[in-house]
Amino acid sequence: MNHFDRELTGRLDALRAQGLHRELRRVDTPQGTRIRIGSRTLLNFSSNDYLGLAGDPLLKEAAIQAVEKFGAGSGASRLICGSLAPHHELEEALANFKGTEAALSFSTGYATAIGTICTLLGKDDVIVLDKLVHACVVDAARLSGAKIRVFAHNDLEDLEKILKWTRRGELCESQTKSGTRVTHPSERRQTLIVTESVFSMDGDAAPLREIVALKEKHDAWLMVDEAHATGLYGKNRRGLVEESGAGGQIEIQMGTLGKAVGASGGYICGSRPLIDFLVNRARSFIFSTAPVPAAAAAATAGVRFIQSKAGEDRRKQLFERINELNSQSAIRNPQLKSAIIPVLIGDETRAVAASAALREQGIFVPAIRYPTVARGQARLRLTVTAIHTAEDISLLVAALRSVRNLQSAIANE
Repeated sequence: MNHFDRELTGRLDALRAQGLHRELRRVDTPQGTRIRIGSRTLLNFSSNDYLGLAGDPLLKEAAIQAVEKFGAGSGASRLICGSLAPHHELEEALANFKGTEAALSFSTGYATAIGTICTLLGKDDVIVLDKLVHACVVDAARLSGAKIRVFAHNDLEDLEKILKWTRRGELCESQTKSGTRVTHPSERRQTLIVTESVFSMDGDAAPLREIVALKEKHDAWLMVDEAHATGLYGKNRRGLVEESGAGGQIEIQMGTLGKAVGASGGYICGSRPLIDFLVNRARSFIFSTAPVPAAAAAATAGVRFIQSKAGEDRRKQLFERINELNSQSAIRNPQLKSAIIPVLIGDETRAVAASAALREQGIFVPAIRYPTVARGQARLRLTVTAIHTAEDISLLVAALRSVRNLQSAIANE
């Protein structure tokens, strides 16, 4: 073993000692309530496929037709010759769905955050993040070079303190030739607030109406990631932005196509100038080969399904399952009924052990650990989908009780 591999082996050993080592598990079945890993079929409560569309015949047929008509690959970036009809159809469907002037799709949600934030902000600007915002937003903020400020999770008072600081920073001092110091307006800098609408690890909701009021008061911009809300909330299933009634006051709506929509990729919805600017300046868009046509076509089918009567029925079915889990398990009484239900354990090693104990009972729920969540905040992150049955929920609840009893017995030894 050479020096390079010895160094990495040592780092891996350190991760194992901390209960933080991860490994890929090969899944030999389509996404669904049951997945096969190795020789075992497990009841899956870890997928973000909230409406069960990833394996839906409508999406599969749309993808097949796109492959037959446009081929397997896109051939180039969108600004060369890779901007195929399925990409344009997807963006038209997204803008119509979200009620915005325009939309732009990206290869992943991560690329969406990086491209958008780094395009809009520079070193003289300020980005204000909720403490629990997704890692892709944190990485984008760092890459942008903007001044980063973080407010306590969903803490409006803390957010306003930071926004007041950004306004004070618009005045700066300089010295005249005579030595007199004068205060004058600095070169205009922008402030962007970024939050999720439904948070990915806790399933709780941002106070969007109140955040909108603060950003208006302090002349900031607002970017809301609807990854875990699109398809599930609002009269038209547009997301929590729609349900809050603040859609017209939010400059940037971000989301993903790989969760409730059932396909893959990310998107930005907003004004026509926003989308045109991203097309011209967003590096993760400009310098990426366009997403494969099958993914775009499947996403379009997913968006249209969500808007249909069948989409509303599927959402109602999901919330029936969520209600059953909440009532049977008494895990929590959330302010927002969410498909994401965390079971906080704390210690990373204990969380891994709990996940393994569930697998022994045929339930697949991986442990979520640092750096996905803070150290000492390890958990099981349960996700419910519309295609789970009432029997599936009962099996999960029984397994959770068994694991909790086992852990209590170990703790009392």
